[in-house]
Amino acid sequence: MPLHGFTAVDLGYQQGDAVSNIVNRVDEKVFTSTYLQLFDQIWNDPTKLEDVTNAICDHIASVYQENSPERIYFLMLYNIFNDFLNDIDEDVLPNDRTGYQDTLVWNKLFNFQRDAAIGIINKLETFNGCILADSVGLGKTFTALAVVKYYELRNRSVLVLCPKKLADNWLNYNRNLTTNIFSEDRFNYDVLCHTDLSRTSGESFGIPLNRVNWGNYDLVVIDESHNFRNNDAVKDRETRYQKLMNQVVRQGVKTKVLMLSATPVNNRFNDLRNQLALAYEGDSENLSKKLRTGRSVEEIFRNAQATFNQWSKLAPEDRTAKAILDSLDFDFFELLDSVTIARSRKHIQTFYDTSDIGQFPERRKPLSFHSPLTGRTDVMSFNEIFEQLSLLKLAVYAPISYILPSRLKKYEDLYDTLVDGGRRRLKQVDREQSLQSLMTTNLLKRLESSVEAFRLTLTSLQGNHTRTLNKIDLFKAVGVADSVSDWTDSMVNLEAEEDDIPLGDSEIGGKVKINLADMDLPSWEHDLKVDLEVINALLTSMAKVTPKDDSKLQHLKGLILNKIQNPINDGNKKVLIFTAFADTASYLYNNLAATILATHGLHTGKVTGKDAPKSTLKKNYDFQSLLTLFSPRAKEKAQVLPREPEELDLLIGTDCISEGQNLQDCDYLINYDIHWNPVRIIQRFGRIDRIGSINKTIQLVNYWPDISLDEYINLKERVENRMVIADVTATGDDNVLTAKSSEISYRKEQLRRLQEEVIELEDLKTGVSITDLGLNDFRMDLLNYVKTNGDLASVPGGMHAVVPARPTMGLHPGIIFTLRNRNHAININQHNRLHPYYLIYIAQDGEILSNHTEVKKLLDLVRSSCKGQDEPIAQVCRLFNQQTDEGRNMKACSDLLSTAIRSMIDVKEEKDLDSLFSGGKTTALVNTIAGLDDFELVAFLVVQK
Repeated sequence: MPLHGFTAVDLGYQQGDAVSNIVNRVDEKVFTSTYLQLFDQIWNDPTKLEDVTNAICDHIASVYQENSPERIYFLMLYNIFNDFLNDIDEDVLPNDRTGYQDTLVWNKLFNFQRDAAIGIINKLETFNGCILADSVGLGKTFTALAVVKYYELRNRSVLVLCPKKLADNWLNYNRNLTTNIFSEDRFNYDVLCHTDLSRTSGESFGIPLNRVNWGNYDLVVIDESHNFRNNDAVKDRETRYQKLMNQVVRQGVKTKVLMLSATPVNNRFNDLRNQLALAYEGDSENLSKKLRTGRSVEEIFRNAQATFNQWSKLAPEDRTAKAILDSLDFDFFELLDSVTIARSRKHIQTFYDTSDIGQFPERRKPLSFHSPLTGRTDVMSFNEIFEQLSLLKLAVYAPISYILPSRLKKYEDLYDTLVDGGRRRLKQVDREQSLQSLMTTNLLKRLESSVEAFRLTLTSLQGNHTRTLNKIDLFKAVGVADSVSDWTDSMVNLEAEEDDIPLGDSEIGGKVKINLADMDLPSWEHDLKVDLEVINALLTSMAKVTPKDDSKLQHLKGLILNKIQNPINDGNKKVLIFTAFADTASYLYNNLAATILATHGLHTGKVTGKDAPKSTLKKNYDFQSLLTLFSPRAKEKAQVLPREPEELDLLIGTDCISEGQNLQDCDYLINYDIHWNPVRIIQRFGRIDRIGSINKTIQLVNYWPDISLDEYINLKERVENRMVIADVTATGDDNVLTAKSSEISYRKEQLRRLQEEVIELEDLKTGVSITDLGLNDFRMDLLNYVKTNGDLASVPGGMHAVVPARPTMGLHPGIIFTLRNRNHAININQHNRLHPYYLIYIAQDGEILSNHTEVKKLLDLVRSSCKGQDEPIAQVCRLFNQQTDEGRNMKACSDLLSTAIRSMIDVKEEKDLDSLFSGGKTTALVNTIAGLDDFELVAFLVVQK
C-alpha cells in the first residue's frame, strides 16, 4: 500500500491537478497496528527511504542566503537557453581534441573574438553558414582566420574569396613569409578574387583558373560578401553569384559559407537574403526547418522589407532604430540570431572585460579643411570646372548611340541582353549611358582628389578622342570599312567599389564591334570634336598649376610638418594619408617624401596596389613589409623584420589598405579626398581607431572641396541623378557599371556629422543596421560557465541577487524579473524572442523601464551588472534586507511583479490593435494571458539605490 501526501504537489510546493486525498480516522487497534507496522517497515528500509534532512536544510538556506549577482545571471541564462544546451552536442561545437586552442592564431584573439569564433563554428555546423558583421576595428580577419584554422585541423579544404585589393592581406598568412606572424600555424587555404569567378583562363596567384576544382572546398570564406547581394540571372553567361552558387556551393562536397562584411544590408533585406542563400544552397527549406519559426525565409524577409518600407516613410525624428526594431517580428530576430554575429565597438567596451586589451583611443573632433585648387587667378575654380564637365557628352564611350536607324536592329540582336528571367531587355545603349555617367563622375572624383590626378585623366581622354578622330579621318579618306569597340566590356571585370577606373588609353578588343560604315559619322565626329575642345581648355587651365601653386598640397605639407613638431601623443610622429587614386598617391609621395627626409630625417612609404610599393629606405620592401615598418608594434616588426633598424613615419596609401590592416601605431589619419561612400571613410579610420591602441587620442583630418556643404551636396546629387538614368543593376554582377552609389541615402546630416565627429558605421542611418541584435554572447557565457561549473538544474526558482543602481549605464532602481510562461503555446504576438521565458524591468514606482520585447537590452543590462560579481555585494544587500525586514515582507516586490505582468498584457493588447491595421494576420483575440497564474518566477535581480 503506497504512502500518499509526500509529493511536491501534495505538499503544495508545485501546482498540480491531482484530486485531494480523503483523510479517514481509524480507532480500531487491529487497523492502527497494521498501519504502524507498515510505516515502520518502510521507514526502516534504507532501500526505500533516504534521509534528506540536510538537503532540505541546505535548500532552505540557499533560498534565504545572499546570492552573488553572477550566479543569478547564469541561473537566468540556464533557464532561458536550456534548449540551446540540450541541442548542443559534439557535432556542432568546436572539438577540443583538434588542438585549435593551442594554435598561435587562437591565442592571439581577444576574449570577444574567441566568443565570435566559437559562435561562428556552432552556426556553420548547425546552419551551414554565418555572416560575421562586427563593426570596423574589431578584427574580423583574425576571427575568420581562427575559424579557418579549426577547419584545416579537421582536414577540411578552405577557399578565401576576396576583392582583389585585399588579396595580399590574406596571402600574407598562407605563405611561408617573414611577415606572416602565424607562420607556425601553417595555414594552407587557397585565395582567389571575386572577379576570378568570371574568368575561365589565366592564373590567379599561381592557381590556373581553367583547372580549379571549385566543388571540392569544405569551407568558403567570402570577404566583403555584400558584393554578392545581387543574384539576378542573365542570358548567355553565368554571373559570379551563379557560379559561386552552382560550382562552389552546390557541386561536390558539402560546402559551409562564412561571410565577412561590415555592411551586409544596404536598403533591401534581399541583400541579406541573397548572401544567406549561399549558405542554404538556394533552397530556403534547408534553413527554415532548423529555425524556431513557422514561416519560410522568403516570407520572413518579405515581411521585414514591408516593415522597413513603412518605417522609411516616417518623419526623420520618428525614424529611429527603436521604431523599426519594435515593428519587426520575432521571426526576423530568430533568423538573424541563427546566422549572424554583429557586435558594435560600444557593445564590446560595455559588456566585455577589456582590462587586458586596453581601451579604444579617444577620438578628437575631426579637422576639416576646404582648400582651393590654387591661389592663381588665371585658373578655373572648382565650380567653373564642374560646369565645363557638365558640357561633356563623352561620345567616345557611346558609339552605339550613333548607329544609323536602319542598321540598329543588327546590333540590338547581337548585343542586347535579356535579364530578369527574360522579362526585360537590357540595351547596350543603356550600358553605354551608364559608362558615360560613370566617367563623368570619375573625372569629378579625380578633380576632388588632386590637380595631378585630374590632369592625367584629361590627358588620357584627349588621347582617346584624338585616336578615334584619326580613325574616322582615315575611313573617310580611304573608304575601307573599319570598326570601333564599345568600352563597356572592359568594365565588367572591375569590382563594384573600384575607384581607379582605366580610361582606355589603347584600343580595347571588346566583344562589341561597330562598323564605321554603319554609323552616323558626321554627328559622332561633331560631338567628339566638341568634347575635345572642352578637354583641351581644361588641360590648358590645369597645366598652369605647379606643385608650388597647388594650395591643397602646400597646406598638407604644412599640416604634416606641424604634426611632426607637435605630436598629439608623446613622441608619435606617424601620419597615415589616404586617397582613392594611385595617381594622387604618387603625386603626394613625389612632393613630400624628400622634404620630410631632408628636414626631419623621417622616412616615407607609398602603397597603392597598382604599382610596386615604394619608400625612402635604401632597400626595396614589399607591401606587407612596408606596413610592418609603418606600424612596428601592431605588426610585430621585432619578430618579422628583426634586422631592419629603420621605420616609416609617413605612409601614403589607397583603399587597398582601408580594410583588414592593423596600423594603430599611428594616431593621425588624413583623408586627402573625401570618398563618396561614407562607409569607406569609417573603414579608413578603423585602421588606427582600434582596441588596444597605445595612443590616448587619435585625430581624423578631412580635406573637402572648396565649396559650401550645400553646393557640394547639390553637385553630387546632380551627378548621382545622371548615374541612375538607366537601370543597369540587372546585369547580374556588382561591378562599377551596376553599383549604384549609397550616396542617394547619405545626405546633409551625415556630411555635417563627418565634419564634427567620427561616426559609427551603425549610426550612419543609410539603411538597416543588424548590429547588436544577436544573443550569441549570452550562449557563449553560459556554455563556458557550464563547462567549468556544471549545470544549474538543481537550483531552486525564485532566487534573487542585489546590485547597485548605475543610471549612466541605464540601471535605475527597480527589479528585473525573469518569468516562465506555463503555457508554451502562448507567445505574446510573437514579439518575445525568449518565449516561454519573459524578462521585464520595472522601476520602484511601477513604471516599466523595459518591456518583455526588449530582450537584448535587458540581457545586456543583467550581464553588465552581474558578470564577474562572484560574491554578494554586501552594502546593497544590507539596504534591501532592511527594506524587506530580512525578506519577511516582500509585498513591495510582489506588487511590482503583478504590475509587470499586467503591463505585458497591455503591451500584448497594444500590439494586437496594431496588427488589426497592418497588412498581415491579426493576433487580436488569439493566445491571451490572464495574469499572475500564467507565470512562475525563475529569478529576479534587484537594482538597489
